[in-house]
Amino acid sequence: MENARSFYDAHSDSHASTLTRRLNYAWHALAIQEVESKLECDLRDGLAQQEAERRLGLFGPNALPNALKRSHWAIILGQFKSLMVVLLAVATIIAFALGETIEGIAILVVILLNATIGALTEWKADQALSALRKQAVRIAQVIRDGVEKQISAEELVPGDLVILEAGARVPADGRIVESVRLQVEEAALTGESVPVSKSSEVVPDEKAVLGDQLNMAFLGTTVTDGRGRILLTATGSQSEVGKIGSLIDEAISRSTPLEQKLAKLGRLLVFLVLVLCIVIVLVGWIRGIGNIWHLLEMGLSLAIAAVPEGLPAVTTMTLAIGMQRMARMRALVRRLPAVETLGSVSVICTDKTGTLTKNEMTACAFVLHDRCIDVTGQGYCAAGAFHHHEKSIKPESFEHLSLALKIGVLCNDSKIERGVEGTVVLGDPTEAALVVAGEKAGINPVALRASHPRLREVPFDSARKRMVTVHRMPDGRTLAMVKGAPGTILESSTSQQQDSMTEPMTPSHRKHWEAVNRDLASAAIRVLALAYRELPADFSENDLDRDLTLVGLVGMSDVLREEAKLAIQDCRSAGIRAVMITGDQPLTASEIARQLGIDAGIDGRRLQTIHGRDLHGLDADGWSSIVADAAVFARVSPEHKLKIVETLQNLGHVVAMTGDGVNDAPALKKADIGIAMGIKGTEVAKENADMVITDDDFATIVRAVEQGRIIYGNILRFLHYLLSCNLAEILTVFLAVMIGWPLPLVALQILWLNLVTDVFPAFALALEPSSPDAMKRPPRKANEPLLTGGLMARIVWQGVLLSSVTLIAFYIGLRLHGFDGSRQASTMAFMTLAFAQILHVFNARSQHRTLFGDRLFTNGWLWCAVVGCVALQVVAVYVPLLQTVLHTLPPSFTEWQVIIICSLLPIIVTELEKLVGRGLAKY
Repeated sequence: MENARSFYDAHSDSHASTLTRRLNYAWHALAIQEVESKLECDLRDGLAQQEAERRLGLFGPNALPNALKRSHWAIILGQFKSLMVVLLAVATIIAFALGETIEGIAILVVILLNATIGALTEWKADQALSALRKQAVRIAQVIRDGVEKQISAEELVPGDLVILEAGARVPADGRIVESVRLQVEEAALTGESVPVSKSSEVVPDEKAVLGDQLNMAFLGTTVTDGRGRILLTATGSQSEVGKIGSLIDEAISRSTPLEQKLAKLGRLLVFLVLVLCIVIVLVGWIRGIGNIWHLLEMGLSLAIAAVPEGLPAVTTMTLAIGMQRMARMRALVRRLPAVETLGSVSVICTDKTGTLTKNEMTACAFVLHDRCIDVTGQGYCAAGAFHHHEKSIKPESFEHLSLALKIGVLCNDSKIERGVEGTVVLGDPTEAALVVAGEKAGINPVALRASHPRLREVPFDSARKRMVTVHRMPDGRTLAMVKGAPGTILESSTSQQQDSMTEPMTPSHRKHWEAVNRDLASAAIRVLALAYRELPADFSENDLDRDLTLVGLVGMSDVLREEAKLAIQDCRSAGIRAVMITGDQPLTASEIARQLGIDAGIDGRRLQTIHGRDLHGLDADGWSSIVADAAVFARVSPEHKLKIVETLQNLGHVVAMTGDGVNDAPALKKADIGIAMGIKGTEVAKENADMVITDDDFATIVRAVEQGRIIYGNILRFLHYLLSCNLAEILTVFLAVMIGWPLPLVALQILWLNLVTDVFPAFALALEPSSPDAMKRPPRKANEPLLTGGLMARIVWQGVLLSSVTLIAFYIGLRLHGFDGSRQASTMAFMTLAFAQILHVFNARSQHRTLFGDRLFTNGWLWCAVVGCVALQVVAVYVPLLQTVLHTLPPSFTEWQVIIICSLLPIIVTELEKLVGRGLAKY
């Protein structure tokens, strides 16, 4: 105790950070006595209370920083960051400054509507609470001053002696100094799919990854079985979970491709508006057209024409609808722009357990001497059958098989509870698989254990790699039942079971069993050996580890999801590469990858499996070389996951990263799309993800990617439509002014077109059904512009076409009524442009497919929008109030003829262009 009391005094002049560095040892590689010495604590009595209080002042409370969570105000303000919205706000200010109150109010309504839709949708998807603090434990069992007591976990300090029991959460990182059948579930931290058996033995490899540090327990993990004691080595932010929190803070989320491309489009429109306004004012001033206020009004008309007011609202609604569609598909997207980003994904980094597999261990085969007996049925359902050479057999008729099944059930601490709400496994999933196998054979575990009472047990530990239970048999004999690693059981076996008899274990027999073990392991099957020994009445501890009779091997697998392999094939067809990142051993991971087809690249070449230890000390070129050719990363750390994502991004990929644990959170945040598991995912993972899949199924991710591609295609459709319509409005006003005509459209007419007759058809385009080849095309390149050269050319010539027919109608109106009747001519231009734009929506459905194909009536919303907009446009020229606001007059019969003919010309010309284009494509 004197050492413990002097710890603080010896370093009272040192800063906490200095002590932290001093205590930054590879604790797992030190003997228990060395750990005790370096922590200056006591293995029996723990710390003195006074010393613990001093250390608490030095190291701070054992608490994790709160994960940052967006407030409601942050979500609302985020809706106004778009340059497009800023541009609309400027237009609103100008309108109010010029006294155009109606225009200003109308644009302001658009801005607020867009913000409301976006904020409500994101708020609804952003309900996950801050989660890092949830990984901490509130109460801990600790020994201080030689007395066992319960204290708040926040009061724990390095050097504390903490007691662990089954069901408890580990309160901080610590070196295990005592272990009795101690098993810890570490999936959230290491990715290991099954609970890990812990011991106090030294792990000599100083660079061992967390999953291999079998003598350490880490904050936030759960004790599933046994008990133990640990000396705390790190608390709070210095723990492994705390370090991951720092990585999360350092991982900067990139803006999505859609956000980047819309920002570029916004900058382009800002430039266009400024240039047009300057040109119109200068030309008007040079030509002496009106006073400065008149010129500013014309500039405002052009500015309103140049800005597609409906674009932010339509984009937001499109993404919101996509979010709702994905939610119905069990994919909850937390940020609107992430919906589209899914369509750009070129690499999906996925974990294995629960995503590609069902996370349900199943005993699939028993190898007994020269027989291999297959077991059907999956997971923890007791339905299944036994087959030998594809013929069904009754287990009770095979004494050898019955013995193996009984050993599996008796040498076992797990329980399975089945109820209305589902199946609950209490204990190790591997042991549960053996219980289920017994149930499939008609064995009642409770009855069997009652008739074969347990007299003694030796729990599994990592050194012996076996579990032994001693039972009194119904016939009075005493048998030791043993299960464990095949290698250690073989070493202790002097005989083997053959049907109802035993025979000596020869060297050739050992080679046979070793080969069988290798074959099963290389097939991604977890292997256990089953053995027994009849004990004398006065047996001792040594009798339990020698002269065993090997009964056979049992192979267990984590069942692959049937839909996962098809989803991987869909990824390859879509040009998307799948990369598996797992905490499993490389051999198992590699075989799973082979079965699913992950190990084959997009170009068909075979990709490699990389162990986490091979990633230490790599430079940027080394990372790029390995990541470019790897299909599987096994036994990797959180830092490695983050670096894998960064390297893929640097190679030009748009990366989706799946994860469920605390260790996945930094990579989830860094990825272009972070995808958390909804069932087994931790709150930390969900908080830092862009999307949560509620069924933990890889196929759901692929369906979400398909939806992302559909949504992106629809965004291009309505961009094509809106921008060509806006260009037509710009050219109509600009060319008329350049020619010297009166303004063919006033500001409110342009605003009406942008907010009414443009928005509804554009919104209907956003609801276009799926294209059958959506997942047959390669992903878009990350640096590909939103508007490609071909689409830009199409927007320009179609905008010119729409503007031309409008100016023709305006010119005819001027010829009919003269300059004094420009309001009548303006009405003709207004109606012609409106109807031409409404019909133009059919041109925007496809750049190459004809309007009159089999998809003409596949989008009912489109027809509703067309009919509704035509009706609204007719109302605009016949309702007195709208006549006053929009400066319109009812057209005469002759004027209607001109309007209809001019409105139909663009769709006729476009259909002819498509026809010619398809004809040329054949040659």
